[in-house]
Amino acid sequence: MATAVDLVVARWEEDLAWLGNVASGIRPQVYNKGAPGAWPGETALPNQGREAHTYLHHLVEHYDALSVVTVFCQGRPFDHAFDFHRILARLAREGLADPPGFEWIGHIIDTDDAAGSLLYQKWSKNPEGRPLDLAGTWADVFGTPCPERFTFACGAQFAATRARLRSRPRAFYERALEAGTAREDAPHAFERMWNHVFGVPGFPAGFLAGRETVYRKRVKRLEGA
Repeated sequence: MATAVDLVVARWEEDLAWLGNVASGIRPQVYNKGAPGAWPGETALPNQGREAHTYLHHLVEHYDALSVVTVFCQGRPFDHAFDFHRILARLAREGLADPPGFEWIGHIIDTDDAAGSLLYQKWSKNPEGRPLDLAGTWADVFGTPCPERFTFACGAQFAATRARLRSRPRAFYERALEAGTAREDAPHAFERMWNHVFGVPGFPAGFLAGRETVYRKRVKRLEGA
């Protein structure tokens, strides 16, 4: 039986022609922070907070009208999930098990710590080697001590059921939305902790088998790194 799936797209300047090829039953909801007119019925948002701001805005505004499954993605999802179309087709056809009601989407599974020393500080777009204040964003959202390590799918893309998303009250997402714009690097913190935002453990214990990174697809540019 087909499942109602909303596709929340966080767009800046990406070409959205690929949306014309999504599986039947997928309903794109484009949030555009770039030049207008990228997709019919798009919602314009201020260019702040990257995709985290977009996702949390959607959760706050549509909390009472969430679809059975919602997929959250970047304007060009394939850079982080080469099989994105296939995943959408599966979700439209089969839905998503609830519980846990959450699934990371991405072909690079990585690990970082609360200061970003394993990944963020070495990132090419962080030439100063600036530490990541993940603990600060965590405290803003949860008000509890921050875990030491995070395992996540790079790219901040995932799917979640309505039941899983609504396991948190709207006020929680309002607080998270405020946190997502209060700190410069908060979107990178959210990228690492989305499963925690929705109260699920994410990847099972032992998934990385002692490694810090797992590639589900051969990534030539990273070989030998």
